[in-house]
Amino acid sequence: MNHILVPIGSSPDIHETLQYAVDFAAPLQSKIFVMEVFNAPSAPGTLVNVSEKVAQQNKAHLLEVIGKVDPKGLEIKIVTYNGSVVEGVKAIDKELQIDLIIMSPRHNDIQDIYYLGPTSGSIIKRTNIPTLIVPKKAVFKPFKNVLTAFKSGILKRNRILTPLLEIQKNHQSKVSLLLVKTPGYTDADLKINTALMDMSSQVNMTQNATTYLGVLEHFRDQKPDLLCVFRRKRGFFTNLLEKSTILKSEFHVSIPVLVLSVKKD
Repeated sequence: MNHILVPIGSSPDIHETLQYAVDFAAPLQSKIFVMEVFNAPSAPGTLVNVSEKVAQQNKAHLLEVIGKVDPKGLEIKIVTYNGSVVEGVKAIDKELQIDLIIMSPRHNDIQDIYYLGPTSGSIIKRTNIPTLIVPKKAVFKPFKNVLTAFKSGILKRNRILTPLLEIQKNHQSKVSLLLVKTPGYTDADLKINTALMDMSSQVNMTQNATTYLGVLEHFRDQKPDLLCVFRRKRGFFTNLLEKSTILKSEFHVSIPVLVLSVKKD
């Protein structure tokens, strides 16, 4: 993971998410890009580097956030975008080739009943970039026990597993698989991709109405410190991401969630 993107919002605790990203990236020697979007009545949205041009108030805010973290020798760069968050993420990805987004699930101005707010939900829903969702106040520690949950073992491209493979390699993680048979599953869904099988130490199978309910059923026994899921047409967030926000009553875990996704060729 060479390039990691951290979207910066208005939350006063956003520096904690950035510190988490730095601590995660330090062993990998990744470059970190902090992103802030703004809306100004000007020409169509353009991607710029703060060293070249950025509104003074945005520059001051971003530098203030960066000043609150220990960079641990990593290079932290600032990128800004004039337009929407989603279009900004896509533009930055097109120019810089982002390998992973690290973000908190919601901002302070979103009611506590939500797991994902409209900004984070839109990023997950409308981009194809692997994303690590980090709970607020979380302090980074290596992921030793990873639970990977899915309703179909079919993977069209093995490279969807790249972030998980890098985590397993660098954290010496134990990866357990949970295949949840949901209504309408096919026999093909029960055939697990060989690359996924090769990296796992344990495979469990259960039957439930949703993948999330299957996860809840095994969460206490597995005691994972990272939940890994897939974003695809028949993936974990399929129904939940028909809208931008996700209620805690629909989905909520107190550990980081890695959402794997494959960029379009």
